[in-house]
Amino acid sequence: MPLRPGWGTLGEPGVVRTNFFAVRLKKDAVYYEYEIAISPYAQAKGNMRFRIMQLVEQADAFRPYIAHVAHDRSQRLVSVSKLPQPLEIPIRYLEEDQADDPKAPTFTVEIKFLSELRMSKLDKHMGGKPEHRNADTQPPVSALNLILQQHAQRHGVCVGRNKYFFPASSEHHTLSLSIEAFRGFFMSVRPMYKQLMVNINLCMTAFYVPGNLAWAMIDFQRQTHGGMPDEFAEKLKVSTRHLGYTRLYTIRRIVTEKSARQAKFYCEEFRGETTVERFFKRKHNIDLRHHSDLPVIDVSNPRSDKPTYLPAEICEIIPGQAYRGKLDPKQTAAMIKVACNPPAFNGDVIVNQGFTDLGLRPNAPGATLAAFGISVDHEMQVVPYRRLPPPSISYRSGKGPQVRDAGWNILDVKLHVGGDMTNWAVLLVQEGRDGEFGGSADPALTAFLDAFRAKCRNIGISGADKRPKIMSVSLPLPSGDTRNRSQAIRAIRDVLEQNLDLRQRSTKPSFVLVLLSGVDKYIYPGIKQLADVELGIHTVHMLLNKARDQRPNKQDQYFSNVVLKVNTKLGGVNHQLDENSMRWLKAPGGRATKTMVMGIDVTHPSPLSLPGTPSIVAVVASIDDRFAQFPASLALQKPDWNKDSKEMVESLTQLTIERLQLYKKKNAGKLPERILVFRDGVSEGQYEQVLRHELPRLQAAFKQISPTVPYKPKLSIIVCGKRHHARFWPPDSAHATKNGNTRPGTVVDKGITDVYDFDFYLQAHNGLQGHVKATHYVVVYDENKLDADTIQQGTHTVSYLYARATKAVSLVPAAYYADIACERGREYLNVLMNVNEPRSSASGPRSAVDRQAQKEAMFERAKQMWGAGVHADLKDTMFYI
Repeated sequence: MPLRPGWGTLGEPGVVRTNFFAVRLKKDAVYYEYEIAISPYAQAKGNMRFRIMQLVEQADAFRPYIAHVAHDRSQRLVSVSKLPQPLEIPIRYLEEDQADDPKAPTFTVEIKFLSELRMSKLDKHMGGKPEHRNADTQPPVSALNLILQQHAQRHGVCVGRNKYFFPASSEHHTLSLSIEAFRGFFMSVRPMYKQLMVNINLCMTAFYVPGNLAWAMIDFQRQTHGGMPDEFAEKLKVSTRHLGYTRLYTIRRIVTEKSARQAKFYCEEFRGETTVERFFKRKHNIDLRHHSDLPVIDVSNPRSDKPTYLPAEICEIIPGQAYRGKLDPKQTAAMIKVACNPPAFNGDVIVNQGFTDLGLRPNAPGATLAAFGISVDHEMQVVPYRRLPPPSISYRSGKGPQVRDAGWNILDVKLHVGGDMTNWAVLLVQEGRDGEFGGSADPALTAFLDAFRAKCRNIGISGADKRPKIMSVSLPLPSGDTRNRSQAIRAIRDVLEQNLDLRQRSTKPSFVLVLLSGVDKYIYPGIKQLADVELGIHTVHMLLNKARDQRPNKQDQYFSNVVLKVNTKLGGVNHQLDENSMRWLKAPGGRATKTMVMGIDVTHPSPLSLPGTPSIVAVVASIDDRFAQFPASLALQKPDWNKDSKEMVESLTQLTIERLQLYKKKNAGKLPERILVFRDGVSEGQYEQVLRHELPRLQAAFKQISPTVPYKPKLSIIVCGKRHHARFWPPDSAHATKNGNTRPGTVVDKGITDVYDFDFYLQAHNGLQGHVKATHYVVVYDENKLDADTIQQGTHTVSYLYARATKAVSLVPAAYYADIACERGREYLNVLMNVNEPRSSASGPRSAVDRQAQKEAMFERAKQMWGAGVHADLKDTMFYI
């Protein structure tokens, strides 16, 4: 990776506060790292390892060291002083309230020395001298994270990586009877230039409401009108008391086809087959109330071929468990409302509640930090920033709009290059008998479309004078059965095929305006798959409840946004930037140069996707020196069966060749001399993977596109990251937006950036709600020798070139387009990506071989649904916008 070539200088300078706090260590501090080994290992499963470490802390043999160590309750331990070796601690495994039992299983916990961690090596790395750049900082940083997070680990709930929640002391935000939200804190140690820091940020997560599992399942059924998807309770931890003490279990699955009265198993004690209901009555004298109306749960070991059934009503949901399912729209809206707070509120919570909950104050219980000689400053770091100027916006005619707060209005202007909508059509989709319009002949519909045509005509799209062919289809009301929605898509296909000439590109409509009466998770993706993949026609959707908004200017604003999409799909150019803002792309160093800008992203299956569902890759690229049109190549990517998804793009060579071929076609046979790749979706730990795997695939594409004449464009790769936790606070109201955020154009490349790497934070957009987040850009490969001002100001200005908005966007458009194209690919596989039905469990737990075969079969099904991908008549356009 390239070294930082220098610091940016452009823009209005100032300072901002940021949620990084200085960490102070004793001079020449040394810590000792140990491995925790539990034997017999095979018997110490899941919840047991956590309980074993609780028992270790209570053991007499460990008590002398407990105040001077930090551990992760599983595998690693760090000590401020050397521990005796060998150090082996015998443990008799008992549940928390279980009486002493000589027959209880026993374990031996061995704490084995691994390495000595000298913090002086970390100091040298932070000093910035090139010879210390490649020092392995992971061990000391990982140890420091373990130490600083020890209090949170003991007193809170860890969700994911470095995120801690404290349900016992936090405000509850109800999302439903069985789901609630808590505010928590992210915390991570970061080595910066000459200063160790800890990054602390707010986070929000949904949790299960503790209580009886049966009640939660009944509530979920009410919320989902009878649904009982596996994801509601999969991997949920529950406790039981029917054995006389508290025992913990992890739910493997809900056995949706079997109630306690139906579920049978062979019982050795009773010497025969029995039902779950009869077993609990005979063995434990428990009369089950939900013997017929609720399914049993399976709490067997994942490696077991035999289920272990429990009735839900004897199970209690253990407190502090993150909800793994997908929130419904109402729950999502409630979550956003709670999480969306102004910067001042967030800052106050971090420095007050955060420092207390995380145990970072000097008088924190346990005093782990004091034992290790560590302290954390309570004041946010103040770092320099600059505010970059916005570009000038131009249209074909009309006065150039004034940019204010990273946005502008488009009154009385003509689009730079208008598309042609002469041969367009309208599809009115209505559900049931009631709809926004009384059918295709409704005068109100004619007036509505005339207003839309007027908007298209006034803004510069040709062919708007011609009225469209109007088609209508009446769909059955959704019933919750996917077959009902499949029939609806077939009805839409029939209407399109019967009313349009789809035999060849020249006779197809320029686009079909689809008028929808409401949001439907099947209809929209179904139409997109039908139009993009099978029929090869552009579709633009309108939600009629928004499009017919009669409040002043609302309909005009809505039409304006739709027109920007229409013109982009038709190959038009909506607006341009001033020549000076584009010089870094068109004429770097003063010489006219052909440059192509690429965007790459990968989207992966969600927890709601069927096992074996593939990832989807998108590669977009500009085709000329206007940098307005970014056609896309999409591809499926087979999951890594061991971890379900992989980020590096395997088909990148072929997808890049497709983009280069189109560029060559649009530029009189010339290929670009420079290529700038903006790579989205890559985490910090994957930068080297990009260089190891994706860089060679890009270079292979350059060789293959020109096999006879060597083609070696100057290549730069910039990773774009939004999943970081850095936030900024303006110094005062004079340098803030109305809601207290930093202003658009804020760039930070000092104080909290990497010691050596070429990175910066850029906030090009205006944060309208909550606390605005900058994008983190990292130059991981650079043959173009970009300097800091060029890439920072250049990335900022092109953020104003996003086609379907009249404002700067938070992510450089090439990466943004790749993200949108990925989402479009998800629509094509919607029935696999977003499953809202229980997975069949009639056959009981399957073997690993069976599960692998199921994944392979699902991937083959996805390939069949995908077919040849985007239709040939659309693939050279921005069909996805």
